[in-house]
Amino acid sequence: MLGPPKARDLGRSVLMSLESAVPPNHFYRHLERTLDLAFVRDLAADCYARGGRPSVDPVVFFKLHLIMFFEGLRSERKLIEIASLNLAHRWYLGYNLDEPLPDHSSLSKIRARLGLSVFRRFFNAIVTQCAQAGLVWGKELIFDATKVRANASMDSLTPVLRLVVDDHLAALVQAESPEEAPPWDVLEQCRLDPDRLLTLYYERKSDQWTSSTNPDAALIKPQGAQACLGYQDHYVVDGGKARIILHALVTPGDVMENQPMLDLLRRVMTRWRLRPKRVIADTTYGTIDNIRVLEGEEHICAYVPLPDWEHKTAYYGPGQFRYDAVQNVYVCPQGALLHPYRQEWKAEKTEYRADAAVCHVCPRKKDCTPSNHGRQVHRSFHAEYLDRVRGYHETEEYQKAMRKRKVWIEPLFGEAKQWHGMRQFRLGFAEGEHGGAVDRGGTEPEAIAERTGLGTTPLAGWNSWSHVSEGAYLLCTKMRVNSTGHSGA
Repeated sequence: MLGPPKARDLGRSVLMSLESAVPPNHFYRHLERTLDLAFVRDLAADCYARGGRPSVDPVVFFKLHLIMFFEGLRSERKLIEIASLNLAHRWYLGYNLDEPLPDHSSLSKIRARLGLSVFRRFFNAIVTQCAQAGLVWGKELIFDATKVRANASMDSLTPVLRLVVDDHLAALVQAESPEEAPPWDVLEQCRLDPDRLLTLYYERKSDQWTSSTNPDAALIKPQGAQACLGYQDHYVVDGGKARIILHALVTPGDVMENQPMLDLLRRVMTRWRLRPKRVIADTTYGTIDNIRVLEGEEHICAYVPLPDWEHKTAYYGPGQFRYDAVQNVYVCPQGALLHPYRQEWKAEKTEYRADAAVCHVCPRKKDCTPSNHGRQVHRSFHAEYLDRVRGYHETEEYQKAMRKRKVWIEPLFGEAKQWHGMRQFRLGFAEGEHGGAVDRGGTEPEAIAERTGLGTTPLAGWNSWSHVSEGAYLLCTKMRVNSTGHSGA
């Protein structure tokens, strides 16, 4: 029969506890058991004074952001609202039903107080726990990067020269006398050579233009989109099944993907004491410098595609010419010899050239070269390593590695952009809190600043929390498999 209407009697007090309200097999119970955040208080201890008003527990701050990641939230205001109503969230944070959660504005202040170094060490501590749980394989490292829009308008672009002049004028106003004014050389400061000749060589616009509101961003042009200000977000991912992100780096958008590769590699090898057998990356990383270090110095197999020079023109490609190591000559398809002609030390390659008279009477000249000086072929000083990498391309292991790269690292970028607000963010800190959030392409691995979620807007910072929280999730899931024999969250 039809039951009576449900009576609403919500004003009476009910005796209950959060401990009994949260099921024993709930995800946040597993997370609390598995992910030990006791180290956080030691990390943050130096950021607070010994006396004064007690702060929000930094462990609660980090737990709130883990909840933010797991629940797919994009606003700290929404985070506090949801966590206040969710019994499991309150249990995980340690707040009873009658205790108010911290105000959302406190999260921004705590984030600024902790600074970059605390978040970097937190990231490392999470990866360390993943390694201790057996989630880091270490035999393969996969590299990739993606372009990310900056939260800055193209209208903020200002010529670099104008900024230099404005700064100098401001310094003059502050000086009490002309003698105290700082020395100034606009040509030196803007790196302009007064004697330079006009050339048609490519010049990056980011060398002449900068954003007045977000100097860390640079001009980029995403595929199929208009030019905008943005960054390059670099990942180093372990080749194990857990896909642990071992290192993350954000650079200005004009820093090529391959430039910080070797620094990232050495940083990961040193920090996590790994000795990978192979490195997997796309064609952008297949530069001679990267391959020379990987194959020649580190003795790591470079599973990277090489640029296709065979089909750049309608003429015979370099692959049509056979190299004779004994005589140090190239042999063309018609049997003519190309002898060493000159060495280009800056480009680190040797030019081999055929006799022009032989080329003029060759029946295949129209398919080989339009030059009247004979066909030329260049050979890198490090051709031995390049030939070794080409040899990998014929193996099934290399083909498997290329397929693996597409499903191992590229989906991580998609998840971060689609679910965690990484399509656009602002990377920045209050002045004086750190030594810079963006790496400018330097060579010191320790100077590389990870993307750590310290932005000043709700959408900033999700890239780093993707790294940390995915590791925490995998760590929790791994422990559940070990303890119960099955997985699931």
